[in-house]
Amino acid sequence: MKKIMILNGSPRKNGKTASLIKAFIEGAESSGNEIVKFDVAHMDIHGCLGCMACESKPKDDPNNCAIKDDMNQIYGAIMDCDVIVLASPVFWWGPTSQLKAAVDRLEAIIGHAGLEFLRSKSTALLMTYMGGGSQALRSWYSIFSKVVGCEDLGTVISYGTEKLDDARKLGASIQ
Repeated sequence: MKKIMILNGSPRKNGKTASLIKAFIEGAESSGNEIVKFDVAHMDIHGCLGCMACESKPKDDPNNCAIKDDMNQIYGAIMDCDVIVLASPVFWWGPTSQLKAAVDRLEAIIGHAGLEFLRSKSTALLMTYMGGGSQALRSWYSIFSKVVGCEDLGTVISYGTEKLDDARKLGASIQ
C-alpha cells in the first residue's frame, strides 16, 4: 500500500481534471492505496517569496516556511506520502497558477528535509487541455521530475474525458 497525495490545480470542481482524478482515485483505491487530495485552487496558498527563511529555520519543523497559510496542510501530508500526483488543466502553456504556487512552495520542504527527501518520492501527472499547450505542460512536469529526481510513474494527458480508463489503470498500477 502506498500513500498518495494529489495536488489538484484545477479551479473547476466538476471539470475534466476532476474526472481524471476521480478515475485515478478509483484505480488507486482498488489496489489498496491511501489517498489524500488537496484542491489547491480553493485553498489559501500564496506564492513563494524566495526569502529563504526555510533555509535558516530549525530543520525539525516541516512548517518552516515564513508564509503561514494552507500550505502547512500540504507540508504535513508530503512528509507522509510515497507518491505525489500533480493534476492540472493547461492554462497558458503550463499548469494553473494555483498548482505552480504550491509546487514553488515545496522549496520549504527542501529547506527542511533536503532534496534527497523529495527524491524518495514518486510522481505522476494528470493533465487536461483544450486548445493546445499540452507539450509545454508535459515539458514542465518532465523538468520537475528530473530536477527533483523523483521516479515518474506515468502521465495521463486528456483532451476531454476519453482517457478515464488510462487514469484508472495508472492509479491501479501503484502498489
